[in-house]
Amino acid sequence: MRKLIAIAFTACLALPGLADAQQPGKFAYTELKPAQPTEAPAGKIEVLEFFWYGCPHCYNLEPTIEKWTKKLPADVQFRRVPAILSEEWERDALIFYTLDAMNLLDKLHRPLFDAIHRDRLRTSSQQALAEWLGKQGVNANRFFDTMKSMGVDARVRRAAQLTLAYRVNGTPAMAVQGRYTVSAEQGRSHQGMLDTVDYLVGMVRKQK
Repeated sequence: MRKLIAIAFTACLALPGLADAQQPGKFAYTELKPAQPTEAPAGKIEVLEFFWYGCPHCYNLEPTIEKWTKKLPADVQFRRVPAILSEEWERDALIFYTLDAMNLLDKLHRPLFDAIHRDRLRTSSQQALAEWLGKQGVNANRFFDTMKSMGVDARVRRAAQLTLAYRVNGTPAMAVQGRYTVSAEQGRSHQGMLDTVDYLVGMVRKQK
């Protein structure tokens, strides 16, 4: 895994030479070449959010994302992907996918964000994380056992691969249908990012 992270980080440093930025009208985004395969069912337009639990910008974007996802059209499938650019980011990706494997992600995703940024929870401390999990009614031993599972490891590896394939060099970042990405800088604001994603979703829909 460390080798994969190193490759991803090196590739991201070379990002400017790997994709063509386009600015039609007021929307700025990047077109991926080549386009990436998507995992959404046939007929669905896939939208990914690359994030890191330790990222304050991702945390501040979260309330806007939550409102936006509630209004998504039926043909759009939204999915969060924990970006992996270092061992620290890998650790938080492990937490994300462990919560998902235990069917706790919907319940604890936002509270974990709050605990990290509001209450200064250090996810690097297993003891601190175990205490926080206990307060949420989660069996910490079961959590850490699940974290070591092959299923969680495979999903973390996949997240590292996606970080590399989508040339993510910072968070938050959004991707649409494996073809386009939008960075925080390109979006200029939280709403600007999502407005650009909406524009790209409409463009993909017209191309179908």
